[in-house]
Amino acid sequence: MPRLVFDIETSSLGLEHFDDVQQEYLFRDAERQPDETAKALKRAEIQQHFSLWPFTAQVVCIAMLNAETGRGQVLFQADDFEEETLENAPVEFVPCVDENELLTAFWDVAKHYDNVCTFNGRGFDVPFLYLRSALLSVPISRKDWLGYRYQTDPHCDLAEQLTFYGVSGRDGAARRFNLDFYCKAFRIESPKSHGVTGMDVNDLLAAGEYRKIAEYCLRDVRATVDLFKLWKERLAGIK
Repeated sequence: MPRLVFDIETSSLGLEHFDDVQQEYLFRDAERQPDETAKALKRAEIQQHFSLWPFTAQVVCIAMLNAETGRGQVLFQADDFEEETLENAPVEFVPCVDENELLTAFWDVAKHYDNVCTFNGRGFDVPFLYLRSALLSVPISRKDWLGYRYQTDPHCDLAEQLTFYGVSGRDGAARRFNLDFYCKAFRIESPKSHGVTGMDVNDLLAAGEYRKIAEYCLRDVRATVDLFKLWKERLAGIK
């Protein structure tokens, strides 16, 4: 049965998106610091986390691949772009004018797949997509990806599978690592091997480097596909 593998990239919203009361709430921990230097450091730390929260960030890219065929799409926000049409290319890069268009296009693809695979999608990608879609009134075509945790259908989260659902805690034999670490351990090309990481997305977006974000996101998905195939061959079925 075809399985959709996907990953998202997010970027923090500017402070102008939040009123004074919201900013007071967001930076409350910073105001508790003992001096101005500590306050400034804490504010910077909090703002770095904006990209992780769907109420302080937006989705700027979603890469998707069919795990069986390797064909797919990369949807990405772009203010200024040139259409690229490569006949018979396995992956189509699709620029979108805004987040609303991007999410709408994603849910249109998602409804055609019974099963999906992610790396940490249960903890991050899926709730982020659900909440951003709700905020923008974008219809969600699949609302079952956060169902029963101990099933791999319809959603196989490899971060859950490779830790056996957190059986060891933070420091045991099945402790959790990031995607880059798993890829290197299993001799899969790391998505970070080209010098771009998720920490660079805000700067790349500000610089108008939309395609670099899209290509990085696609590398994440290709690595996840390879890891999924390895898990399916060697580890699937362990209870």
